[in-house]
Amino acid sequence: MLDLDNTRNIGISAHIDSGKTTLTERILFYTGVIHKIEEVKGKSGAGATMDSMELERERGITIQSAATHVQWKETRINIIDTPGHVDFTIEVERALSVLDGAILVLCGTSGVQSQSITVDRQMRRYNVPRVAFINKMDRAGADAYRVTDQLRDKLKHKPAIITIPIGEEDEHRGVIDLRTRRAFYFDGDNGENIREEDIPEGFEEKVEEYRAKLVEAVADYDDDVMTKFIEGEEVSADEINAAARKGTLALDLTPVFCGSAYKNKGVQILLDGVVQFLPNPKEVTNKSFVIDGKDETEVDLETRNDAPMCALAFKLEDGRYGQLTYLRLYQGTVKKGDTIFNGRTNHKVKVGRLVRMHSNDMEDIDEAGAGDIVALFGVECAAGDTFHGPEVHYSLRSMYVPDAVIEYAIEPKDKTTLNNFSKALNRFAKEDPTFRVHRDEESGETIIRGMGELHLDVYIERMRREYGVDIDVGEPQVAYRETITKEIAYNYTHKKQTGGSGQYARVAGTMRPLVDAEAGVHYRFVDKIVGGKIPREYISSCDAGFKQGMVRGTVIGFPVVDVEMELSDGAAHAVDSSDMAFQLCARTAFKEAMRSAKPVVLEPIMKVEAETPEEFQGAVQTTLIRRRGMILGSETRLGGCVIEAHVPLSEMFGYSTELRSATQGKAEYSMEFAKYGEVPASVQAELILKYKDRQK
Repeated sequence: MLDLDNTRNIGISAHIDSGKTTLTERILFYTGVIHKIEEVKGKSGAGATMDSMELERERGITIQSAATHVQWKETRINIIDTPGHVDFTIEVERALSVLDGAILVLCGTSGVQSQSITVDRQMRRYNVPRVAFINKMDRAGADAYRVTDQLRDKLKHKPAIITIPIGEEDEHRGVIDLRTRRAFYFDGDNGENIREEDIPEGFEEKVEEYRAKLVEAVADYDDDVMTKFIEGEEVSADEINAAARKGTLALDLTPVFCGSAYKNKGVQILLDGVVQFLPNPKEVTNKSFVIDGKDETEVDLETRNDAPMCALAFKLEDGRYGQLTYLRLYQGTVKKGDTIFNGRTNHKVKVGRLVRMHSNDMEDIDEAGAGDIVALFGVECAAGDTFHGPEVHYSLRSMYVPDAVIEYAIEPKDKTTLNNFSKALNRFAKEDPTFRVHRDEESGETIIRGMGELHLDVYIERMRREYGVDIDVGEPQVAYRETITKEIAYNYTHKKQTGGSGQYARVAGTMRPLVDAEAGVHYRFVDKIVGGKIPREYISSCDAGFKQGMVRGTVIGFPVVDVEMELSDGAAHAVDSSDMAFQLCARTAFKEAMRSAKPVVLEPIMKVEAETPEEFQGAVQTTLIRRRGMILGSETRLGGCVIEAHVPLSEMFGYSTELRSATQGKAEYSMEFAKYGEVPASVQAELILKYKDRQK
């Protein structure tokens, strides 16, 4: 069983191409898990250890999160390396939902970028303490102090610099630990030999300046340190560590390390920081619901082996030996041969094979305890399911799943591969909650929806490689939404007489725009029925009917969002009223009211960040404005320029080609979903015409 005091469950997250996978590769090497370092796009073609998928190695990006475990000195560290590309954001989401701490990797040159902001928001959502690692200090323009300022200004962190670089760019030779005032150099072919020396000449003043800032930052968390700081007394390294740990666990302080993973500098000091500052499983409070019949009670889980078992299936993977279910054990133990229960389906599950993962390799184990991350084979479940023992029925909170923004109509080129086509879609939809599949009843087409072009392209390529199914793909279709802009009263009566008992229902009330909802809430039902005008058993039928009306809007047939339906009047018939009659009545009332409530079409607006040499700044801004972009601002970085803009997703197809031709191939961009915005009237008119043509 794990020694929980000496256990860390951490993730490595960052903007794409900040060096997460390279950093993980170094961690694996220095902890003795691997004996040869492979680069993300290695000359051998092997690829990084954690990028085990063939597609990942070809593209040089991480697509799936990968789990491994290492031993650093006395501490066991479970690590999940996550993708940086926003299209695979669910991989970051699911990892952070089960981790106790994280390393936020930042590029020493580019600093805080768009996806850095996204992963920071995800860490905050799950209350994950973090340390920051400013990577690529060997790159031209690297500046650890500027990046630390961005941590403070852009991400609103309270950074505490622990190590400073000895030289930058091609002069980067090692790091100085401010706590001990010692310099560390990393010798040998792979930086494995650590040489500790006195502070190099010329750095004494800078060390004292930044050590004073470090002591001032951590003094807020320890009265003794505060007293010593005020009185000008020396504060020891141990006192700094203890105070910084309190601040980090309180989600208030971010210890900052620096180095170059690619040049093998500073990684071992970062590993020490993970152990020193990030929490062990007992120091994190996890909550679950206990289900008793229809009642739910929220409880704090205790990271103890002798407590009732509770675990979360946070990731599914179709491995060589069947479905692999990644499990985070919060409480209790699980052993081979145990019978556990799926909290969502109440099905019994027999634990057959239990393994500990290392990327796509595994080690068989007999049992696992509280605080551990392991995997099971042959368990039928979905991502996000809770597993519990026979004593207590637990239900853990589900992770946040963002809405899809793009869809393709797809079909197999060869009808004989239909069976494999269905198998692939079922598997991918079960593994990835952001990959949605549905059949369009009007056209009969299979529609896949996801987080971006790359997201869906990867799944289409996987169907070809893993299932032998070649796909015909329709034009990308933006996931529009519809909403209303005006409050309107409705009053609708549904009557149908077909001999014998008929159908009768009347509903009346007010439809209005929903303006004050929490994030992710797009519909509210308000019951204001008094005096039994509608019998209580039919109130939920009205709610269900309104929801059915929202599935397909009246403008261009897309789902309706941000609507409040108040039900205040109605009527029922003693014989002819029924659940079905009220559902049909409410659905039709919704449609009729919506037509009069000034409906509009909403489109996904993307936050685009384009990085270009300064001489092309005007040209890049022109390309964005031409695509209905709104420039939010620009920032100059060492002869380069970063332009931020909000651009409708519908205008971004094919943008990479235009950007390359406008900048001689020297610019690049990233984008992520920002919000839904109302389309201009002229665009709405075009969409309505296209919708009418499809209806013919």
